[in-house]
Amino acid sequence: MASFYTLDFEKPATEVERRLAEARRRLADAEANRLRPPPSAPSPFPALDEAEAPVDTPDPSLLRTEIDELAAERRRLLEAAYTNLSPWNTVRVARHPERPHSREYIDAFCRDFCELHGDRRYGDDPAIITGFGRIGPHKCLIVGHQKGRNTQEKLACHFGCAHPEGYRKAMAKMKLAEKYGVPVVTLVDTPGAYPGLGAEERGQAEAIAVNLREMSRLRVPVVSIIIGEGGSGGALGIAVADRVAMLQHAWYSVISPEGCAAILWKQANESTNRAAAEALRLTAADNLRLGIIDDIIDEPLGGAHRDKAGAAQRVERWIVDQLQDLKTMDADTIVRKRYDRFRKIGAFQDAAVV
Repeated sequence: MASFYTLDFEKPATEVERRLAEARRRLADAEANRLRPPPSAPSPFPALDEAEAPVDTPDPSLLRTEIDELAAERRRLLEAAYTNLSPWNTVRVARHPERPHSREYIDAFCRDFCELHGDRRYGDDPAIITGFGRIGPHKCLIVGHQKGRNTQEKLACHFGCAHPEGYRKAMAKMKLAEKYGVPVVTLVDTPGAYPGLGAEERGQAEAIAVNLREMSRLRVPVVSIIIGEGGSGGALGIAVADRVAMLQHAWYSVISPEGCAAILWKQANESTNRAAAEALRLTAADNLRLGIIDDIIDEPLGGAHRDKAGAAQRVERWIVDQLQDLKTMDADTIVRKRYDRFRKIGAFQDAAVV
């Protein structure tokens, strides 16, 4: 995987990946040279022939052995690096610039996707994508945060931080899906809702609160996947669902580690960020143990950014399985179970005093 961005804990594996790519290139060149036909007659320009004569071609069998050894070494290093990631390193992986975004998942497994724009009140927010399409055998409404891939897209999408018109757009399309009995699939990937003055003036908190209320009583199946970052109400604004899953190296929490560190220790640096990430219990394993999510979707070895197609296949498989199950329930049962699911989150019992 070629990338300008390398996390410090995966540098040994990245170096092996570079050597592996080079070995594969040399094997392709060697096989191409072996297939090249020999010259039919001597050339009248011997000096030119000598200058352009190919160097000795490496033995392809030796190159294949080298590739197998490098591939095994790469796997060993990635397993060592990605087994039991610390919470802070999980956050860093979730923010990897090559990690697939909602648009890439939609392109990978949504057929006949038709994007819908605008909230019919103020405007269109590119930080939230909405549209109808097919996932496997299911017609769905797909809603997802979009961070943008290049600089221009990132600025337009505010790095995945949606404005109130984004949440109102999402809700308007969810109501349309409910009208036609179409299930809703949401892909969450945001550090949080946009905190700017304009967003607050246009009712950021109210827009998210309305989404929480209205999503809780949608009479169609709703499934949600945290594919990267799941920050606070900005994530929850499209994540009130019957089934919620997280990708293995995603995070989901009431606040980002930096925001938590700034509140608790009045400064956000490497040390306080690590401590905050530990305290927030934001990893997929923590959220599953606490009952906030229902499933963890395993990522390909080394993270979704190393195998986007493989990650998309796993997300698609989970969505299809959940919708297949939810579609067997009637609307009243779906709404009741969704209500019960969220009522159980945070429940506790007082211990008896001995």
